[in-house]
Amino acid sequence: MVAKRKDDVWDPLFDNRTDRMRAAEVPRTPQTEAPAYRLAFADDDFMCREDLRPVRLQLELLKPEILLSERGIRSTVVMFGGARIPEPGTDPWAARNETQKKNLSAASKYYEEARRFAQICSRHSMESYNREFVVVTGGGPGVMEAGNRGASEESAASIGLNIILPHEQAPNEYVSPELCFNFHYFAIRKMHFLMRAKAITVFPGGFGTMDELFESLTLIQTGRMERVPFILFGAEFWNKVINFQELADFGTISPDDLDLIQFVETADEAWDIIAGHYGL
Repeated sequence: MVAKRKDDVWDPLFDNRTDRMRAAEVPRTPQTEAPAYRLAFADDDFMCREDLRPVRLQLELLKPEILLSERGIRSTVVMFGGARIPEPGTDPWAARNETQKKNLSAASKYYEEARRFAQICSRHSMESYNREFVVVTGGGPGVMEAGNRGASEESAASIGLNIILPHEQAPNEYVSPELCFNFHYFAIRKMHFLMRAKAITVFPGGFGTMDELFESLTLIQTGRMERVPFILFGAEFWNKVINFQELADFGTISPDDLDLIQFVETADEAWDIIAGHYGL
């Protein structure tokens, strides 16, 4: 085997890149121009075939996992919440009428609480050299931006798990670039949210936030993941849009399941719950 680096250690990445360059340098003939001749891992058309979906799923699981492990990130604090929650003092871009404008403007307080909460988490994360309690968001605007922004203001690393959507989704400027991931599959993205989670916080949001809330709760309820602090910001909002008590009274969940959720209004309250749970 021929050495590829100065220290005489074989580098498969170098080898693969070299093969790509060599493949591109061959004479152009009907044979070399045919799709069949392309290297399989460098052939986008082949990789996007229906038959290759299991491989794409595996790649979306592996890439963030490998990079997060290489950074030594052991635990995260998840911040779910609406992309349409504006920063205080700015116009709510998603409002379609005066009622929505009023509601979203009032909800801007959660942008500030998310920002402050991320700052608190990140101070503790810095004590472990960005290995524990690393803030992770969906990487987009609104509450997600506030979370990554709070971490950035403490000079701490933060993760953004972006996903390709028709609108509302592009990485916010505060995500650590080396930890800014992009997904095609919602299922794999959700796995990465929860695989390292030491706490889950949920701010007011829409369908996406509800999906994340109930999927995470179900995993904890069914014992598929460890029970961690599960904190909802804004009791009035959540009890208005979801009647948790009625689910228990009706019998579709156990009364004990209500104990999985804790409500807070401020960042300090949320961190106190996490600190108490872990004896910090």
